[in-house]
Amino acid sequence: MEFITQAWPWYVSGPSIAFILFLVFYYGKNFGVSTNLETFCTIGGAGKFSDYFKTDWKERKWSLFFVAGIVLGGFISHQFLMPSEAIALNPETIKELNQLGFEQAGKSYLPAEIFSLEQLGTVKGFLILLVSGILVGFGSRYAGGCTSGHTITGISSFQKPSMLATIGFFVGGLLMVWFLIPLIF
Repeated sequence: MEFITQAWPWYVSGPSIAFILFLVFYYGKNFGVSTNLETFCTIGGAGKFSDYFKTDWKERKWSLFFVAGIVLGGFISHQFLMPSEAIALNPETIKELNQLGFEQAGKSYLPAEIFSLEQLGTVKGFLILLVSGILVGFGSRYAGGCTSGHTITGISSFQKPSMLATIGFFVGGLLMVWFLIPLIF
């Protein structure tokens, strides 16, 4: 049981992801999360407001099982397989995050300084989540997919646009961590 509660080594997780991608490609499907958000918007009636969502969501109903699997897997992992909420972060990183105001750095996956009901009730916390959500949604739509779609599926099928998108994700992440977060917090 200890094997499954620890971080899996690359030689287990990598081939596992490759096997899932093989199944997805074999059945002619696309692996990605942002497509599922489109499906949920379509089911919710977004087609009344935008032609983009006027699609037959039943053609993508397999992806609803994918989303259900993400939720169920996350729940099982959190409830039964995590030995603790602590994250193995470098002590220097924890120190730097503490200096930025993240007092719980390394103690949980989601910093309470961003992801808590108390922060959602503040103007700053609300704006951070709202603007972040808009940028992620716009970026996923503009790039034709999200990080998982481009980085896992796109690169594994040798798509040049996905390689460029992945480079852009990393550059954006570095800019956010080194320049914008210190300005925001």
